[in-house]
Amino acid sequence: MKKVILGLSTLCLVAFTSCKNDNAAKKIEEANVTAAAVRDAVSSNFPVITFNETTHDFGEIEANKSVETVFSYTNTGDAPLVITNIATTCGCTVPQDWSREPLAVGETGKFTVKYNGSGKGKVSKSLTLTANTEKGKEVVKITAFVKTDDAAISAAIK
Repeated sequence: MKKVILGLSTLCLVAFTSCKNDNAAKKIEEANVTAAAVRDAVSSNFPVITFNETTHDFGEIEANKSVETVFSYTNTGDAPLVITNIATTCGCTVPQDWSREPLAVGETGKFTVKYNGSGKGKVSKSLTLTANTEKGKEVVKITAFVKTDDAAISAAIK
């Protein structure tokens, strides 16, 4: 019983001493509020990437014939644009030659996409750019109709 009373007394003592009348609003410094407002205003300025085309159609291509295209883009936003990565949906599509340096507002950039012609029939491949835009990810696509050589296919089967 003594332990229970001692435990309750300790709990009450801790509870009453931890409650203070300090108002949290009194601890806020005006300089910090001003700095946060400036930071928040600047953080709403994002780069905007504008492509000349977001889908490139290679048309009809021969099976296993490599083709390439160049995607051009412009930074039409309010801050420098940085592309950190370009990922593809498969290894048959390879992006290359993009700058990882900041692209100033109004400047243009480009990157090359090579497709090795694998697959058959209508194919569509997506490339996802990771950038410091508001969405964080931008997507461009390539499409093609891969013609298969029926004679080569029948010879391979025999």
